[in-house]
Amino acid sequence: MDVKTVCLGMLSDGEASGYDLKKQFESTFGHFFAAGYGSIYPALSSLHADGLVDCREVAQDGKPDRKVYRITDSGLAHLREALGETNLSHRVRSEFLAAMCFAHLMSAEQIGAILDKRVAELTRYLDMFDEFDACSGEWTDGMRFVCGFGRAITEASKRYIEANRDTFSVTPALKQTAAR
Repeated sequence: MDVKTVCLGMLSDGEASGYDLKKQFESTFGHFFAAGYGSIYPALSSLHADGLVDCREVAQDGKPDRKVYRITDSGLAHLREALGETNLSHRVRSEFLAAMCFAHLMSAEQIGAILDKRVAELTRYLDMFDEFDACSGEWTDGMRFVCGFGRAITEASKRYIEANRDTFSVTPALKQTAAR
């Protein structure tokens, strides 16, 4: 599923600006689907060119006009067709895991700092899930499922790091590299 399809899904809940969609990517979708302005605005432009969303400009005092997007009937049909796809991947892109693959090249202090930062980040995500629970009465079943799934993965990740953080040792190769 690409950014355009996710934007259509978000717009199926009501009209929004690119800024509004970015905020939703950061909050509701933050733990599983990252998108920045550099992908959101081109996606909206493409969706508009394809007739899948309408755009209207709203004047703002002292600022450029705000573009507000709304899904069209064609866009909703396109979204429903895309949601019929059953061969969906679950990819994880993690700079944290990539770095940990090379832990043998790091000092114990570096490893500890990375693990501490990741645990703190996971704790912030768990706090975010708690905040989500407060408004989950308004959510669809799918949104509750996604939040629960995210919480389960986050809790398991935190437990794993805490249980296995002492498995790293500074190797002779690292000591040689550090001595150079």
